Amino acid sequence: MARRWAATLADTKGVTLPPEELEPLLLEVANEAAVHAGSRHDGALLRFSALYAASPMGIALADPDGDIVEANLALGQLLGCSPEKLRGRHLTDLGSTDHDVSRLKAGLEQVRTARERYQERMLLDHAEDGQLWTDVTLARLPGDKPGSVYPVLMVSDANELHLLQERLLHQNVHDPLTGLPNASSFTTKLEAALGAGARDDIALIYLDVDGFKVINDGLGAGVGDQVLRGVAGKLSAVFTGHHDGFVARLSGDGFAVLLRGELAATEVVTLVERALEDLNEPIYLGGHGIGVSASAGIVVRAAVEGGAAELLRAAEIALHRAKEAGKAQWMLFDPELDARDRGRYQLGAVIAGALENGEFSLVYQPTVRLARTEELAAVNAGLRWNHPEKGELSSDEFYPLAQTTGMTVPLGRWLLAESLAATARWHARFGDAAPDVCVRLPTRLAIDPDLVLLVKEQLDKHELPAKALRLCTDRDSVLDPGGEVLESFAVLSDLGAQLVLTISGSADLELIPQHRLPIRHVILSGPVVDALDADEPAEADIRHLTQLITRARELKLRVGAEGVRTHEQAARLRQLGVLAARGPFVADSATGDEVDELIARHPGS
Repeated sequence: MARRWAATLADTKGVTLPPEELEPLLLEVANEAAVHAGSRHDGALLRFSALYAASPMGIALADPDGDIVEANLALGQLLGCSPEKLRGRHLTDLGSTDHDVSRLKAGLEQVRTARERYQERMLLDHAEDGQLWTDVTLARLPGDKPGSVYPVLMVSDANELHLLQERLLHQNVHDPLTGLPNASSFTTKLEAALGAGARDDIALIYLDVDGFKVINDGLGAGVGDQVLRGVAGKLSAVFTGHHDGFVARLSGDGFAVLLRGELAATEVVTLVERALEDLNEPIYLGGHGIGVSASAGIVVRAAVEGGAAELLRAAEIALHRAKEAGKAQWMLFDPELDARDRGRYQLGAVIAGALENGEFSLVYQPTVRLARTEELAAVNAGLRWNHPEKGELSSDEFYPLAQTTGMTVPLGRWLLAESLAATARWHARFGDAAPDVCVRLPTRLAIDPDLVLLVKEQLDKHELPAKALRLCTDRDSVLDPGGEVLESFAVLSDLGAQLVLTISGSADLELIPQHRLPIRHVILSGPVVDALDADEPAEADIRHLTQLITRARELKLRVGAEGVRTHEQAARLRQLGVLAARGPFVADSATGDEVDELIARHPGS
């Protein structure tokens, strides 16, 4: 090469330089270039070797077939063995499972043919600890010959990071107290079960622990938590293993179960009954044998019938019905009953608007003196809803709905204000012959702290004496645990209002001396009155009623009756000592104008 270049350089078109002089010069240039290139190559090789040895990342250099030629110390430490033991092994042998081996084979093939790099998180074998989560990178290094490739494996420890991610993921979809899947996880599972192409039957079960607050408040939150863990364990034991059973804790003491497959309602009910029976068995904690009861709502249907929201709503309604029916039992969702209830709920939702739009009016029931039925003793005022589509609705049809929607207080306030306004009108027209008005307040209004002020304001507004107002209550209100009803009524009695208690037996009557109630009137109601409607009342019924009236007289109470149907029944009541009564024997009800005419025909004394 030096001679060739010497000859070429010697031919300089007139400037002659002997080849023998050029050859040593060119050799010197070549040697110098070789020395320079060698020093750079050696420096790069030394730096690569130092980096390879000192790298905290595990590195394995392999031949074109994938057999490990060299492994650094970091890889040996990561896999729990010396680097020497890794030499000669194939890169794919490092995979811990068949799946990991397959992924390593696929990665090797890709870096040999097309990709510069292949990255994946996978399990590798650890010599002592079994399996290790790692982040693996396969790359290609150029070989000695053009087109040849040497694979290199780079590994970093991802075990702690992977376990942390798994733990965070588990916490995100599981309830920390019971370990069951949480509500979010349950919704995801349900939506997947109802997804496109679903052909299974679906059973959704909502379960709710009855009276859990008693356990939690009585024995402490710690015991309550242990009870919930016990409930979770029992539910899992019953349902897991049946029809891909999936049990979750939704919130508080509420649980849900999802079953799918070929399902019959009877089979699902059998499982639910077994679960409720198991929950009744006591759990012994801190010396206490704690047994719980639960209510369950069940929905069974084909997966293609509706979406998740509708299914969840149906289960919730069924659970609600089970609790209303007395708890500690299950209820199967009934589509026909649900259709009827939807109409009721729609009715309850528009009560507020109906009140504002003037759709409510007063309806009256006259109470007459039995000694002189032509005289009114009082008029009971109630509410009627003049619904634009459903017509006239009685209070029995909408008051339960008002209780649910929180409208009992506004309705009660309106009833009280309108009743006293009507009473003022009667006093203006009939003077002393005007009857008292009797109002039955809903319990929620009876315990309202503003009730006394409201009554006083209305009495003052209409310039009425307090004795013109009778307030009626019942056993449930008297036994209100907070005693707020009794406190309000005691203050109203001091103002002069007359208090009336509806009773159906001796136990109700004895509440008066027991609680020192400022009651002036009692109203007989229910079976004790109905018994006298027979052609020949039973002796026992007459004796019971006689004893009840005698006891009322001993307590210096005036006795009335409601629900009296016939004049014969009214006559029997009068003979036993009842002073006044109301019911169909006089008139079922009267509206505003009608009651004025009724008062005119039946003036009080």
